Amino acid sequence: MDKPFSFKQFTIQQDRCAMKIGTDGVLLGAWATIENNTYSILDIGAGTGLIALMLAQRSTAENIEAIELDGDAFEQCTENFENSPWGDRLFCFHAGFDEFVDEYTEEEPDESELYNLIVSNPPFYTEDVSSGDLSRDSARQSTSLPFYELLEGTSKLLSKEGVFSTIIPFKEEKSFIALASKFNLFPKRITRVKGNDNTETKRSLLEFSFTEKAPQINELIIEKERHQYTEAYKELTKDFYLKM
Repeated sequence: MDKPFSFKQFTIQQDRCAMKIGTDGVLLGAWATIENNTYSILDIGAGTGLIALMLAQRSTAENIEAIELDGDAFEQCTENFENSPWGDRLFCFHAGFDEFVDEYTEEEPDESELYNLIVSNPPFYTEDVSSGDLSRDSARQSTSLPFYELLEGTSKLLSKEGVFSTIIPFKEEKSFIALASKFNLFPKRITRVKGNDNTETKRSLLEFSFTEKAPQINELIIEKERHQYTEAYKELTKDFYLKM
């Protein structure tokens, strides 16, 4: 389980991270919109650094920053960044999101200092779950980064034309969108994810901006049957997975 995970252009060491490489992170890293003018990216709760690394591969953004609270994960994320082809564009801060936001906004940041793209694969097991592994439970539970705090902070760090991309449980979609609107963040794109045709919708990939208009909505099905991936999923992830 803790073995290094190799993608086409980089390798992730994950033996010191509570949250291992999973489909959610890969989906978000491949799905998040990158514009031609995306030069500054922030990954909130970076874990192994997977999403930031995927965005480095996909973009020419000069400044890709990540925040990670857990000490072991922070060190491993930093090493994964340094060992990648894009080490000079990637930087990880060892901080909680709230303190990072407070420091960043202490003096009113200039529009040019704000991020064009903010991504987060947030912890979202709101019910008390226990796997017997304290750091894993903490990484999985939204108590360590409540949605309110995530959206409030994002609204302060995102540039006027910027986008915020995240992945959450489908059952949380409505309440998350309602909460985001309190910070003038409105859905721009929604992709609902199903494991296969016969399963319930499990995840929502959500993209927000400060512009209110009808969002684009679609569905992504991952597998036709066990280990038989759909064309749409292969197309989305083919630049990353070795066997796609």
